[in-house]
Amino acid sequence: MSTGLDRGQLAARIAADIPDGAYVNLGIGAPTLVANHLGDREVILHTENGMLGMGPEPDADHVDPDLINAGKQPVTELPGAAYFHHADSFGMMRGGHLDICVLGAFQVSETGDLANWHTGGDDAIPAVGGAMDLAIGAKQVFVMTDLLTRDGTSKLVAACSYPLTGRACVARVYTDRAIFDVTADGFAVTELFGDATVDSLAELTGLRLSDATSAADTTSEENR
Repeated sequence: MSTGLDRGQLAARIAADIPDGAYVNLGIGAPTLVANHLGDREVILHTENGMLGMGPEPDADHVDPDLINAGKQPVTELPGAAYFHHADSFGMMRGGHLDICVLGAFQVSETGDLANWHTGGDDAIPAVGGAMDLAIGAKQVFVMTDLLTRDGTSKLVAACSYPLTGRACVARVYTDRAIFDVTADGFAVTELFGDATVDSLAELTGLRLSDATSAADTTSEENR
């Protein structure tokens, strides 16, 4: 039996859905792994601390302590990379200039509400930071997260119980067990991983899920 994808595999799956020429911001944490799976494709990565043209993480022998992303992780620069003031970076985010952002989440509601900065517990991030600007400013918001918390609670919910980062902003949720699109009728399962089924996911989440896996398979075949 297989429970699904690990974080590296999930990052690669998200990278495959990012179109060439897209301007993309990768949120702090697991989403930064997506940068390592873009290869030599023309995807322009933006960091909210003031860089456009970020590359994958460096190997241990090529770490530049002055070259970091918003999560203070070492990164690389690609040819043509640009640096600018923090305020200009937020202007790009708020001005609708990013095609996609990939964010983590504590909860995502079936109407696309996002909660990813505070749970009231020990894992609370001190401030919402740039996530709020990304959630409302990017043309599409992808979420990368495990489906369940450590205690087995679903991160996909009917309504968020944690403070919101943004309302009705999430387009798609990538989890270790499946991919979910946010639709007018709630979550639609578009791709399954491991031994997951739509019925087993409905039981885990306690939500009514629609099955769009056949439609996704047909679209994939047509694009080949």
